[in-house]
Amino acid sequence: MNSTTEARIRRHKRIRKKVFGTPERPRLSVYKSLNNMYAQIVDDSQGKTIVAVSTLGKDFSSEKGHKGNVNAAKKVGELVAKRALEKGLKTVVLDRGGYPYHGRVKALADSARKAGLEF
Repeated sequence: MNSTTEARIRRHKRIRKKVFGTPERPRLSVYKSLNNMYAQIVDDSQGKTIVAVSTLGKDFSSEKGHKGNVNAAKKVGELVAKRALEKGLKTVVLDRGGYPYHGRVKALADSARKAGLEF
């Protein structure tokens, strides 16, 4: 691993000391790679993933082009919010995964808020 990845992992561990998902308010976890975006809603008390969306899923199979950009992040945010609302989840806590809150992470969070999630 390079020093940038190690620094992100250190930041993520520091964030995870404070951010914990409960059944009433689960954790919206964000991960980004160079080519894809991933978001999942996790109940940490049970250790279960409630909702998971990524650009590798069926919803993005018809999409052409690069899936690691801001537009793809917006769509992932909308989808995760829609699926969470279907499961009856209204409020979550954001776990940005050690990434800075701008660019793709901010786009995903803003679109999830716009689609109805509260955090």
